[in-house]
Amino acid sequence: MAMSGGCQCGAVRFRVDGPVGRASICHCRMCQKATGGLFGPYVSAQGVVWTRGAPKRFESSNLVRRGFCGDCGTNLTFEYSTEVTELAIGAFDDPTPLQPVIQMEVGARLPWFEDLAGLPTRSPKEQADYAQWSGKVVSRQHPDRDTDAWPPR
Repeated sequence: MAMSGGCQCGAVRFRVDGPVGRASICHCRMCQKATGGLFGPYVSAQGVVWTRGAPKRFESSNLVRRGFCGDCGTNLTFEYSTEVTELAIGAFDDPTPLQPVIQMEVGARLPWFEDLAGLPTRSPKEQADYAQWSGKVVSRQHPDRDTDAWPPR
């Protein structure tokens, strides 16, 4: 079964027609900078087809190109080979089955990374207040599915 995904604004969409490989997170400083996050979450894929638009690319090193949406900036790829593309896990319409199975470059992992799961969460009142506020949000994010009815008119 083909998996699909794309950027936040919907300008770039992809489908994976081939096998999906090992999902990983990389803690290297380049992945942190490229994603704007604590690590780079990627899964290897073969048979990637760009179904709408195409990513812009930045050569982050002499061996790696990184793809991103030129409109909204969503991180999409880590490319070190012409045969295999590493796709950003969060860019998939349903990232649930793409659970990382390995961490890489742990020497660059932020020292407080392992403590994140133990952080407190909102109190019930804070959560209720947030739910009331977030209920007013009108998302302009592309839906997690392929659709020709985008952007909305």
